[in-house]
Amino acid sequence: MQLTLYTDYSLRVLVYLSVNPEKTVTISEISDYYQISRNHLVKIVHNLAILGYILSFRGKGGGLRLAHPPEDINIGDVVRKVEPNFNIVECFGDAPLPCKILPLCALKNALHRAGESFLDVLGQYTLADAVKTTPPSEIPITFHRAKAIT
Repeated sequence: MQLTLYTDYSLRVLVYLSVNPEKTVTISEISDYYQISRNHLVKIVHNLAILGYILSFRGKGGGLRLAHPPEDINIGDVVRKVEPNFNIVECFGDAPLPCKILPLCALKNALHRAGESFLDVLGQYTLADAVKTTPPSEIPITFHRAKAIT
């Protein structure tokens, strides 16, 4: 399974904001750090703000901050909300021609279940889990259960 760059960059924005909690961060700063197109990040940041993951402030001294503590942002929820689709194979989408083996095929169900398992595993992690803020030897092996953000 492969996530789109849009989802990858959305997660990167959240990670960057998570490791910079004491300051308001600009899109240009994130763009420069990751070497990602600023124009592309503007769309991503806009969407993350609409979804309620980040706060965006305009004007002088404006920028971005997380809207919630990292331990309350569930990675699985973020991926489900920003990934445009999970069409692992052509028959998951709006294929122009129906698959000739569809009446006999059990693979579609197996692939769908595998995709759901992928998302369920991501749902066990929060943004806080995704960012190491302590030396690796001191990181506990527990995970935070995040609340869904609606």
